[in-house]
Amino acid sequence: MKKAKKFDSVAFTFIAPAFILFTLFVIVPTIASVYYSFTSWDGISSDIKFIGFANYREIFTSARFGNALKNTAILTVFISVFENAIALGLALIVDNVRWGKNFFRSAFYIPVLISGIVSGFIWKIMYNYNFGTLNAMLQGVGLGDFKQDWLGNAALTLPMIGVVLIWKGAGYYMIIYLASLQGVPVELIEAAEIDGASAWQRFKAITVPLISGAFTINFTLSLIKGLKVFDEINVMTDGGPGFTSETLVYLLYKVGFNEGRQGFGTAVGIMLLFIIVILNAIQQKFLKSREVQL
Repeated sequence: MKKAKKFDSVAFTFIAPAFILFTLFVIVPTIASVYYSFTSWDGISSDIKFIGFANYREIFTSARFGNALKNTAILTVFISVFENAIALGLALIVDNVRWGKNFFRSAFYIPVLISGIVSGFIWKIMYNYNFGTLNAMLQGVGLGDFKQDWLGNAALTLPMIGVVLIWKGAGYYMIIYLASLQGVPVELIEAAEIDGASAWQRFKAITVPLISGAFTINFTLSLIKGLKVFDEINVMTDGGPGFTSETLVYLLYKVGFNEGRQGFGTAVGIMLLFIIVILNAIQQKFLKSREVQL
């Protein structure tokens, strides 16, 4: 029979500060948020009215929530696919260069260090119709007819925001892919090369399976990033034109703080939490089943 473990006061002393902070700043606000999602509250007054599932009923019947969900899904898929593809490409380039490896690694990583607010302002200026860099470049190479109001065109707004997110985040994912690539045994690559396998065959049959753990990490991070993007949208479009770039997080912010509907905004946040947990669980199961262990 196993002896019951005694209470370790020393261990508890070290754990207690972190546990108290976690409880105060994570557990308590989460429980409070669940309660407020069942209320009608403006976020300021003491008049908090319990309304049951009314906020959740409105969510499932609201065209605005459906639009925000659609925008979030489009943006998440866009950056998850292209961000990881570009990051993997950059990692392969850096891993195979013979000189300047540290320089290229640092250069590609620099955008990661720029805050979302600052990067949003930078790209908003670059996208400007009248004096933006992008239109100036098109004009300079004789393609002035292709000048666009990149953020004012409803069909282009989400992809243009996605480009900013990819530019800012690809360097971070590149580092993860690069670390995984450097763990691929050289002997396997050389053996396949001797057997006559092409570069693509070696990449597909050896490299990709052996860096599948990096795919799991990066796609998970991209998924979460796409579902909670806020800074760039706030700076670049304010959810516009109209509601064409309003995502779930931005909807939460607008209704909760600008429109004084904290109860409904909190309900949107709870729904977003469930969406993140469910999608992440599905993605983890799908990707982890394809991981290869050496």
